[in-house]
Amino acid sequence: MLVCLVGSSVGCIVLYTGQDKFHSSTCSMLSYVVDQADTTAENLRNVSDYLSAAKKIGLDAIVLPADIQKSMDDIMGTIKKVANTLSDTTEKNSKRIQDGLDIIRMALIVLAAIMLCLVFIGFLFSIFGLEFLVYCLVIIGWILVTGTIILCGIFLLVHNVFADACVSMDEWVQKQPKVHTALEDVLPCVNKDLAQEVFLRTMDATLYTVTVLNRVINDVANTNSPTVDGPLHFNQTGPPLPPLCNPLMDDRSDRKCIPGEVELQNAGQVWKKYVCQVSAAGVCIGPGRLTPTYYEQMLAFANVSYALYRYGPFFLNLTDCTFVRDAFSDISKQHCPDLRIHSAWIYIGLFLVSAAVMLSLIFWVIYARERRHRVYTKKILSSRVCGESEMELSHQPHSSRCSTSSSRMSFKTPRTSVGFQDKATF
Repeated sequence: MLVCLVGSSVGCIVLYTGQDKFHSSTCSMLSYVVDQADTTAENLRNVSDYLSAAKKIGLDAIVLPADIQKSMDDIMGTIKKVANTLSDTTEKNSKRIQDGLDIIRMALIVLAAIMLCLVFIGFLFSIFGLEFLVYCLVIIGWILVTGTIILCGIFLLVHNVFADACVSMDEWVQKQPKVHTALEDVLPCVNKDLAQEVFLRTMDATLYTVTVLNRVINDVANTNSPTVDGPLHFNQTGPPLPPLCNPLMDDRSDRKCIPGEVELQNAGQVWKKYVCQVSAAGVCIGPGRLTPTYYEQMLAFANVSYALYRYGPFFLNLTDCTFVRDAFSDISKQHCPDLRIHSAWIYIGLFLVSAAVMLSLIFWVIYARERRHRVYTKKILSSRVCGESEMELSHQPHSSRCSTSSSRMSFKTPRTSVGFQDKATF
C-alpha cells in the first residue's frame, strides 16, 4: 500500500506538471497564430489608410488621376472587410480552442487532487481498521479509476491528433492543397484574386505618386521663371532639386535608380537642404527650390509612395498564401515538439494514477479481509488456550474472563481432591 501511495503521488505530479506545460505550449501556439493573423490584418488596414492618404493628398492643382482615385475607392472598403474577417475568424477559433483547453486543464487538476486524497484517506482507513469506510472508498475509487482510464484513452487520442496535425502542417507547407482544409480554419488564407488586385492598385499608386512628384520637381521647383502667373511660382532659385527614383516601370516591373535620383526613403533628408526662407506672402527671400509648405506636401507624397511600395512583397506573400505557409512551418518546428512531449506526459500521468489507485483498491480489500481474519483467528486461539491451560491458570491471578472462570473452578477442585484422598485413606 505504501508503494501504491508513492506511485499515485508520482503519477499526480507527472499529471499536474504535464497539464501545466501542455497548457502553456498550446497558449503559446495560439498566441502565435493570433499574432500572425493580427499582423496581416494590421498590414491590410495600413495599406487601406495609405491608399486613402494618397488619394487625398494634393499639391495645389496637382493630384492623382481620377481613374486611379476611383480604383482606390473600390478597393479600400474590400481591404478593410477582409482584414476584419481574417482577424475575427482567427480570434474566434482561438478563443473556442482556448476555452476547451481551460476546461480540460481544470478537470485534470481536480482529478489529480481527488485521486491523491482518495489514496491517502484510504490508506489511513485501512491502517486504523475502518472497514466500512474502506469499502465505501473502494466503490468510489473504482468509479474514479474507470473515468481516469477513459480520460487516459482520450488524451492518448489527443496526443495522436496533435502529432497528425503537425504532420499535416508539414505536408501543407510542402504542397499547399487546392481544396479547403481544416487548417485554414485556424489561420485562413486571403483571397488570391483580392490580394492580386490590391497589389496592382498599390503599385499603380506608387507609380503615379512618384510621377506626380517628378512633374512638380521638373515643372515647378526647378523652373526659374514661371510660364504662367500663379501659386506655382514662389521665386525659387539655387541648385536644381534632384528628382525621385521611381522603383517601378510603366508595366509595374522593377526599375533601378540612375545616378542623380533620390530614393524614396531618403527624400526627406535630401529635399530639406533645398528649402528656402519665405516672407509673409509665402515667397522665397533666399536661395532654395521649395517653400516649407511645398516641402511638407511633397514629403507626405513621398512617404505614402514609399509605404505602398514597401508593402509590395507583403501582397506577393498574400497571393500565394506564403504568410500562412511560414506560420505553419514555424509552428511545426517550434511548437509541435513541446506539444507532443507534454501531451504524452498527461496520458502517462493518468495511466500511473489509474494503475496506482486500482492496485490500492485491491490491496485495501485484501488488507481488510486479512485484518478481519487475524482478529477471528486470534479469538479462536485465545479460547483454546484458556480451555487447555485452565488448571495452570487457576494458580495465577489474572484479570481476564478466562482467569475469572478458572479461579472459580479452583475453589471446587481442592475440595474434590481432598475428598478422594480421605476415601483412599479410609
